Amino acid sequence: MSDLFASTPSKHAPLAQRLRPRALSEVVGQEHLLAADAALAQWLAVGHLPSLIFWGPPGSGKTTMSHLLAERVGAELEMVSAISAGVADLKTVFTRARDRAAGGKHTVLFVDEIHRFNRAQQDALLGVVEDGTVTLIGATTENPSFALNSALLSRCQVLVLNRLSHEALAEVLVRAEETAKKTLPLTQEARSLLLEMADGDARYLLNMAENLLALPATPILDAAKLLEKIQRRAAIYDKAQESHYNLISALHKSLRGSDVQAALYWLARMLQGGEDPRYLMRRMVRFAVEDIGMADPNALVQANAALAAYEMLGSPEGELAVAQCVIYLATAPKSNAAYVAYKASVVSAKQYGSLMPPKHILNAPTNMMKEQGYGAGYAYDHDAPDGFSGQNYFPDGMKRENYYAPVERGFERDILKRLQYWDQLRAKRKSGEAA
Repeated sequence: MSDLFASTPSKHAPLAQRLRPRALSEVVGQEHLLAADAALAQWLAVGHLPSLIFWGPPGSGKTTMSHLLAERVGAELEMVSAISAGVADLKTVFTRARDRAAGGKHTVLFVDEIHRFNRAQQDALLGVVEDGTVTLIGATTENPSFALNSALLSRCQVLVLNRLSHEALAEVLVRAEETAKKTLPLTQEARSLLLEMADGDARYLLNMAENLLALPATPILDAAKLLEKIQRRAAIYDKAQESHYNLISALHKSLRGSDVQAALYWLARMLQGGEDPRYLMRRMVRFAVEDIGMADPNALVQANAALAAYEMLGSPEGELAVAQCVIYLATAPKSNAAYVAYKASVVSAKQYGSLMPPKHILNAPTNMMKEQGYGAGYAYDHDAPDGFSGQNYFPDGMKRENYYAPVERGFERDILKRLQYWDQLRAKRKSGEAA
């Protein structure tokens, strides 16, 4: 059992350690897991604890709850960190677990940062979880479906821990003041800011509170003074994991929804998290052709210009070009008509295979090709009335398809009028031929 959970922590232990819950009833912010009608509570009521994966942000209580659950079912807790433990360390734990089992004592194995285990390390857990040598509780801040292999996931229940709300953090803060027998020297505004700075992490909040409680009772700190004393925590963002995909999805959909304010927020979140602006600009270029298209052809020009500006200026000055591009794209008229048209044309190309173009639009550089009718009957559009011949350009034997359907927005409104005009001329030419 780790000394992190000593029944009487030293008075010199960090505040976060001294305030660690000693019973499940003291855990805040995870009522959806601990309520009487929740699955976890119902399992515990009959003394059953399945293997679990706790998925949640830092400071949400994953380690604490694992300890309390082991204690609740009368098991011995073994704690390892996936950052430092290898397969040999796991085998040592398994040996101790088997020895305990022979004496009638069960083992709960807690693996912190389990997403950092490679496939071989994860596979080493399969057998002992399967035969009940240990009950596994893995803790991860990353989406288990990305980070863990399917064989291990199939043997565990995934429970999602919430990011702690302001209300839950406020309760933790009151407990800190009661333990210290001292009130934080903060104005109400500064106190609210402190909760925001914690970003849902109780451990980080208590570490900040401990430093503030060590200050004299006066002067009382306002928000500005608090920021001088305590460094704001960087937002959680991992460029290679789920937060990356979540935030780029939020940015893309905010742009598509023409919400420039939200788009700027998600852009700032990603840039502050260390995202490569070049990646963001590649997404902007894609967005310009996929979600704006011909509704505003200049969107693609703007996106490429912003990319070039960033490449020339670098960070941080070049990031203003990225922001300007986001503003342009968010406020531009939207259309996916070009995207839909291309997809539909690909379906036809696959369906009709290698049909030849009609002979009248083929060049005839040799006499033999002329004899076979190549180029015969071709109507030169510039010589036709209205500069439009209305000839067929689809393969012989294939009906005319309509892929591109411009919308009544932006530049496509003008394109729609042109297409309608040409359709009328085409019908007129066709009826004239029939007559």
